[in-house]
Amino acid sequence: MSRAFVKENDEESAAAELPERPLADYPNYVTLRGLVQLRERLAALHAERDRLVAADDPQWRQRLLEVKRDIRYFSAQIDRAVAVDPVAQPHDEVRFGALVTLVDDEGRQRRFEIVGDDEAEPAQSRISWATPLARALIGARLGERVKWPRPGEHAELEVAAIDCAAAGAP
Repeated sequence: MSRAFVKENDEESAAAELPERPLADYPNYVTLRGLVQLRERLAALHAERDRLVAADDPQWRQRLLEVKRDIRYFSAQIDRAVAVDPVAQPHDEVRFGALVTLVDDEGRQRRFEIVGDDEAEPAQSRISWATPLARALIGARLGERVKWPRPGEHAELEVAAIDCAAAGAP
């Protein structure tokens, strides 16, 4: 195919169609472990970008654009990061980075770690500090009951334990 029928700025055009990953309007609080994870992710993206550029294969162009976008995102997240050491937090109330054991009205226990957005893994019981559950818990003290607003109901949970020493370590 003649170059006359191909856009000069294919990469720029494709990049314009690839939306940026949004940055939250609130601070990027991270645990010390979370900051290490962000840096490791950025290093892995740089390595992948270098491999893709060296391959110079047109079929990888879209992936290269995604990697470059993610590099911009993780670079910004690291620049915006506010590292919070859970050990330095009050140990008698729920704060960012704490491991919190909760008991519901039926006596079931669940344990959550309150972490930054990029380190949240609900399947691992790590929830972002910006979630409704974490917002309901932050500031609560041992033995206190908190209301957790959920669709169609408000569950009540008791703060059974707060552990700041084991949370967020790199």
